[in-house]
Amino acid sequence: MLNFVFAESALELVPKETSRSAAVVSDSKRRERKASEILLDRSFHHSAMSRLKDSEKRGRPDLVHVALLSVTGTPLYLDGRVRVFVHTYPGVVLELAEKTRIPKNYLRFRGLMEKALVERPREGLIRTYSAGVDELVRKKLGCDLVIGLSVQGKQSNAGEVAKRVASAMNPCVIVGGFPHGHFSKEVLVSADELVRIDTMPLEAHVVASRVVYEIEKAVRRIND
Repeated sequence: MLNFVFAESALELVPKETSRSAAVVSDSKRRERKASEILLDRSFHHSAMSRLKDSEKRGRPDLVHVALLSVTGTPLYLDGRVRVFVHTYPGVVLELAEKTRIPKNYLRFRGLMEKALVERPREGLIRTYSAGVDELVRKKLGCDLVIGLSVQGKQSNAGEVAKRVASAMNPCVIVGGFPHGHFSKEVLVSADELVRIDTMPLEAHVVASRVVYEIEKAVRRIND
């Protein structure tokens, strides 16, 4: 079983410090929802985000959507061999139940994520709870191998990562769920290894799909 974590993901409800900005108020009225119940989205709230801490890492739920689709549509996931977790920038974890499919339509995805973050369900297709990455992978999941994928890591490739993962009993792969920037110290200390799989920076969905594909091949070789 592979544990796949999108860490510090740019998926969060509008924070209090931006809830009264003109951009957020306008979007809130247009959607007929409270500002505290809509996703922070740079496409609509760019002017309100300039003063937010780590603003370059936040407000891109669309990227998280694409990244999730890249994992949940794979044979390895559909075979029940991947557990997916979205750790958000504010420290909320969304855990997908086994084989849960994510809506391909972004508007439906947005509604699903908003509902989960507002209602904070403890069971069902999406479970939510507060946890840091280190607490998630070490205490809750008890992973015996944690590999973080980052441009700051040592040079390797997806095939080598897959070999390491396939040989572990309860491995975890961490990919950044944000558009720019790097992992925080809290994420870095949770990883046994920090690896980059290409010479150039790659988006989260590209990294995720390449690694899962290589793991599928590695698992097949072991089973054969």
